[in-house]
Amino acid sequence: MTSAPRLVDPFARPIEYLRVSVTDRCDFRCVYCMAENMTFLPKADLLSLEELDRLCSRFIAQGVRKLRITGGEPLVRKGIMTFFEGMSRHLDSGDLRELTLTTNGSQLSRFAEPLARAGVRRINVSLDTLDPDKFRKITRWGRFEQVMDGLKAARDAGLAVKINTVALKGTNGDELHDLVAWCGQEGYDLTFIEVMPMGDLGELDRLEQYWALSDLRADLERRWNLTDIPLDTGGPARYVSVAETGGRIGFITPLTHNFCESCNRVRLTCTGQLYTCLGQEGSSDLRAALRQSSGDASLDAAIRDAIARKPKGHDFDYSRQQVSGAMSRHMSHTGG
Repeated sequence: MTSAPRLVDPFARPIEYLRVSVTDRCDFRCVYCMAENMTFLPKADLLSLEELDRLCSRFIAQGVRKLRITGGEPLVRKGIMTFFEGMSRHLDSGDLRELTLTTNGSQLSRFAEPLARAGVRRINVSLDTLDPDKFRKITRWGRFEQVMDGLKAARDAGLAVKINTVALKGTNGDELHDLVAWCGQEGYDLTFIEVMPMGDLGELDRLEQYWALSDLRADLERRWNLTDIPLDTGGPARYVSVAETGGRIGFITPLTHNFCESCNRVRLTCTGQLYTCLGQEGSSDLRAALRQSSGDASLDAAIRDAIARKPKGHDFDYSRQQVSGAMSRHMSHTGG
């Protein structure tokens, strides 16, 4: 692979982590992520899997070492395994340290084994409840048993699993300790995430959903002995160990304790837009540079130009009982 300058933003942060949304479509309609009757992008607007391969490869050539595939639900994209199989060559060469994905788990029974063969070693599975009825209400269209089958398939394939749980006030607070105990029993890491003000949810109120993780952690510490640990998985979570289970819990806190000062991430959408900050509207169009030339020089330059405009941080804020810094786009479009 041709060597290119490393990507460094205006605040001297090296950019080593690319999150790629391969589709905005999903087979769930989670209440904090999208409206029930979503209008998805026309399929003709999406980058082809070959174009996504080329774009990701140019980021890797310029220093990206971790690649996370997201959506929507990435495993509903037709032919997606050809993309994972293509990316595995960068693992083989040593240019890429980690290839992973975030999934709702619905398709893991089909894909866990081929993902492992392609070099995926760990995955994040979004799961906000262990109650099948509540699961149906949160996801609207999801089937709890299907996800449990997928988790079993992931374990059988040798994949390490981290459970991502969005903290939803008045929804899953009563399961807090059950989730910790279950993850400890199953050998899964667990990460709690504050709900972010992204996308129009119709009649649902973001402020009514918001549960500060500082309060959640205080609730946890009434039962569990938690110890801060210096674990770095390349993302924004801060981790603790749980003495009673031997497990680990992460906290992603874009509202109560933002992590912008150490941000090493950018996000590529399925249409070729690069967002250098999840909480800012500004983006750069890499699709035009991708399609204007078969050579790499202009595409590499467009990537560097986009990184040069990465802002210092986001403006998410739920204080004073109002939502500010909200984004009009849905998380499923940006890629979580």
